[in-house]
Amino acid sequence: MYAPYAPIAFRIRLMAESRARMALQLFDRAFQAQKQGDLELAIQLYKQSIELHPTAEAYTYLGWTYHFLGRTEEAIAECKNAIAADPSLGNPYNDIGAYLLELGRHEEAIPWLEKATVSQRYEAYHFAWFNLARAYLRMELYSRAKSCLEQALDIEPEYRSAQEALDRVRRLIQ
Repeated sequence: MYAPYAPIAFRIRLMAESRARMALQLFDRAFQAQKQGDLELAIQLYKQSIELHPTAEAYTYLGWTYHFLGRTEEAIAECKNAIAADPSLGNPYNDIGAYLLELGRHEEAIPWLEKATVSQRYEAYHFAWFNLARAYLRMELYSRAKSCLEQALDIEPEYRSAQEALDRVRRLIQ
């Protein structure tokens, strides 16, 4: 009864896999263009990758590229697209928080950074803890900043920026 539909389902799956492979190739080319400083080409390639197979990573890196061009609000928007595509990825939460810190919107950054610290998929939790500490420092909440910096260093003991910031905070608290 279902046999006539199997070839169609199989072709659909193969097409989806093919689109995903092509999207990954475009993503890799975009990342290379970004590393080489060709940000406009990187933007085009990330967008093409997203058109073929949207991923949180592609949206996040597109946002990162916009940020390098000073287009911070567009960067934030792309990170929100990344979160909509895959809310488990921590990078876009951290990036939104970092961008908001740069814009002087410290309190607004905190919920985003907190989400990054508990996200399911993130290879650099120490960055989120460090950025959360930056927000608290700007708000003169030194004990909270100290705690966040200690968390960052628990995760990445060699994180020099966090160690230097922790040393400064300890001097402020004394």
